[in-house]
Amino acid sequence: MAAEDRGRRRRRAERYGRLSEYVAAGFLMIKGYRILALRHRTPMGEIDIIARKRDLVIFIEVKARARSADAVDAVGGATQRRIRDASDLWLSRRRDAHLLSQRYDIIAVQPWRFPVHIQDAF
Repeated sequence: MAAEDRGRRRRRAERYGRLSEYVAAGFLMIKGYRILALRHRTPMGEIDIIARKRDLVIFIEVKARARSADAVDAVGGATQRRIRDASDLWLSRRRDAHLLSQRYDIIAVQPWRFPVHIQDAF
């Protein structure tokens, strides 16, 4: 029974995480960003959201936490390296990569609050 409960909690957390990514993407669109990719998978790992505003490409990690400080703390060194490696691969496949600037952001999604957008987080 305990394994079944863990599995159920895991599935619920994954659904909530996916929903949080959609909330974050909608929030970014309202702010004028264009969403290029959601849940972009590479051999190096996954990037939650890739967005663009003019010549700036933003690679965004979305974290659903009760406090925004907890969301920032949840993006450790290994996660940052994974996102940077995946973004390097994504950029290497773009013909216009030399024209683009890049930034790494975190969006903290909290229950019953507007998302918190932390720009240039790492």
